[in-house]
Amino acid sequence: MNYLLVADIGNTNITIGIFSNKKIVSIWRISSNLNQTVDEFSLKLSSLFESDGIEISEIHNVSLCSVVPNLTETVVISLKKLTKLDPIIVGSGIKTGISIKYDRTQDVGTDRIADAVAAHNIYGAPLIIVDIGTAIVFDAIFQGPTYMGGAISPGIQISAEAMYKQTSQLRKVELKSPKFAIGKTTIESMQSGFLYGFVDMIEGMVKRIKNEFPEKQRELVKVVVTGGLSHLIIPNTNIFDEIDPDLTLHGLRIISEINT
Repeated sequence: MNYLLVADIGNTNITIGIFSNKKIVSIWRISSNLNQTVDEFSLKLSSLFESDGIEISEIHNVSLCSVVPNLTETVVISLKKLTKLDPIIVGSGIKTGISIKYDRTQDVGTDRIADAVAAHNIYGAPLIIVDIGTAIVFDAIFQGPTYMGGAISPGIQISAEAMYKQTSQLRKVELKSPKFAIGKTTIESMQSGFLYGFVDMIEGMVKRIKNEFPEKQRELVKVVVTGGLSHLIIPNTNIFDEIDPDLTLHGLRIISEINT
């Protein structure tokens, strides 16, 4: 067996994927604990390998992206220790096959680049990616393909936590869609504000971003959704053309293929 290991180091979770050819055979999520040591992370990862019957010796390539610099070194050292391989780390000098038109290319989140690479390769440009996770991130890819930039908004969970912490009478609520926009209880009112408020924000931002595409491309734009909290939004809108929860992992796979 010839496996590829990919790792997406995010603010909430470190998502680890194992590919056999182009197929994901295992996915694990480890909490992004800034205090964990290399040995602790290695132990968790070794246990996950064993539970899914993945032989470490059969991992022949490693690719990762990170938006948590304080965790990157821990994960990289751990992966080197376990696999005896040097990971491909998405960043400066890595080939992506996409032209990046951000004012400071080094400021683009590497997970956003991985998403763009995957979405372009799988669905083609022009497209808009909506990544619904800790933050809600919008990315615009023009034909070319050219990564143009996008928008970043606080996520649903961040907003819910902030409201709970900054108010004296509002409590934590389950993030689920109420039956009506007009809530008849405080809990329903908060659920309506969180879920339907974010649905309308996402729809409005997609429309606004689409209007900034070249006129000839606007009708061709596909909207791709990904991210760990996308399941909260998807049932309440028809704005998405494609649903791809593993978009970032596929982007890391494709970047590995381009660079090896």
